[in-house]
Formats: sequence, C-alpha cells, structure tokens
Amino acid sequence: MTVTLKEAVPVDTAGAAAVLPRVVLFDFDGVLIHGDSFYLFMRERYRRSFWRPLLALLCAPLLLAQLPFSRQLPMRALVRIALLGLGERRYQAAAGTFADTLARRPRQFCRDGLQALRRHQAQGDRVIVVTGCEHALVSGILQQLGLTNLEILASQLHPGFFGMRLLRHNVGGRKVQLLAQHGITAWQVAYGDSMYDAPMLKAATEAVLVNGTPTLCKKIEKALGRAVTRVEWF
Repeated sequence: MTVTLKEAVPVDTAGAAAVLPRVVLFDFDGVLIHGDSFYLFMRERYRRSFWRPLLALLCAPLLLAQLPFSRQLPMRALVRIALLGLGERRYQAAAGTFADTLARRPRQFCRDGLQALRRHQAQGDRVIVVTGCEHALVSGILQQLGLTNLEILASQLHPGFFGMRLLRHNVGGRKVQLLAQHGITAWQVAYGDSMYDAPMLKAATEAVLVNGTPTLCKKIEKALGRAVTRVEWF
C-alpha cells in the first residue's frame, strides 16, 4: 500500500495581516478636545445648583485633610456630590444635554485632532477612542460632532444608593487592560497627551504625543525607551 503525503501549504501571515485594518487609538481629553470634558461637566453641575457648592464647602475640612494622602479621594468625593440624587436615566439625560451644549462651543475642540481622526477613518483604519472620560458623556459629545463608526472605551459609572458613582476609571495602565478585554492586544498608532497615556503609547508601533512640552516629551520617551512623534494641534 502506498501512502501519499500531502505537501504542506505555507500560510501567508504577512498577506493576511495586510488585509486587516490598522488599529488606531485616540485619547480624548487634550487630544480631540481642549481641556477635561468630565471636569467641565462637573463644573456645570455645581454652577447650576445652589446646594451642591454649599455641601462641598461643608465637606472642605475633611477633603483638605485627605489631600496629603491622596488627591483621588477628595476628587471622588466632589464628583459624588455633583452626581448626588441622579439615577441612571437622569444622569444619561444630563450628560446628553451637556454634550449637546459643549459641542456647540466655539474653539472648544481640537480641529487638527478631529481632522486626523477623520483621515484615519477615510483610510479604512479601525479607530478607537480610549479615554478616562465617562462613557455616556464622551459618546454623546462625539455623536454631536458627527463622528460615527467609532469604538469607545471609557470610564464608567454605576447606580448607587445616593446617586451615580464611579465603577471604572479608565486611565494609565487600565487603558491597556481594557483594550485586552476588548480583544485588542496590538495597535499600530496611538495618540496621547500626557504621562497617563504612556502605557498605551508604549505598545504602539507609532506613538504620537499631542501638544507635549519638551519636558513631557523627554519623560514620555524615557518611559517608552524610544522616540515619539510630536505634533502641535490646534
């Protein structure tokens, strides 16, 4: 009996990889928008309420006492006060209303950043916004700007007994972890603007630092162990 062995057919992994779209990551705050969008939302919540600033003032001694040990604890307390009494549906409505207001503000957004994002979309890249901003807020803002077909990985809130509270803050190394949970372990381009974005930038084939000072650029390059591309966006 004669046994015929089939010749192994080589798999063209390079060709298969070429067919897949490039994965391009954008931070949001400081890259697509000037400033911190969630901070602007919280500031508006305080501005539109007479009792929230008073409650924050009453809590000030405790918040100041926490500062030497952590900046995060006082900030989270202020966010809790800003969201006090808001259930999920009311929060969604408030975030949507503010997103609409913010999208209409002149010079609030980074024109060059938005153009770069649209170019990547036009080239067929898989564009993902990876941000520390809260999901409903950043989603509403991007929708108001007419940016569709975007994947968004963001911080999340969840309902608590006294109102919405933080479930996951998507900053620093957590961005990389959330990407992995989303099934993304490699990306070709990443745009960031701070040291918080270093883990995301480090894993990118091309790391782009947006509006970074020379000092920040040196810190980022030291953390990455290689040079980054610097851009000035307005």
